[in-house]
Amino acid sequence: MANIIISLALLLIISVNSSPQTDLQKEKETLKQVDIDFSDHSKEKGMRDAFLAYVAGDGVLLRPNSYPIVGYEKVMEFIGEDNPNHTLIWQPLFADVSSSFDLGYTYGLYDFIVKDEQGNSAVYKGTYVSIWKKDKFGNCKWVLDTGNPGLEPKK
Repeated sequence: MANIIISLALLLIISVNSSPQTDLQKEKETLKQVDIDFSDHSKEKGMRDAFLAYVAGDGVLLRPNSYPIVGYEKVMEFIGEDNPNHTLIWQPLFADVSSSFDLGYTYGLYDFIVKDEQGNSAVYKGTYVSIWKKDKFGNCKWVLDTGNPGLEPKK
């Protein structure tokens, strides 16, 4: 009987100690999937719609040669109207979250695809980082987004 109690106690200790790590890994994967969904939204409905669907009310865009663009209205203004000849897609390479699961970040690679009037495409590549925070409903919204253009393949 003592062996059964000791075995159950050890099993409980192991499950309690491994649970936070499992939850942390699950949250990282969840955040990575949110970023993938954000990119899919951009591809399907346009960059403007995607950025406005995923931005927090006080979200900040950092763009080259620009002061920070702060808040939903300013982000909407900055992005302007979607151009059907422009497509922005990206792929997160990494995600991490805080131990409280309410704050995290993703980074990865993006492709900005521009079609000319003849239908020819040019692809501009770069890197990005997004910082995410859960809203009061538990949805991840980006609070800061920035990218670096100019990632070109080595020749």
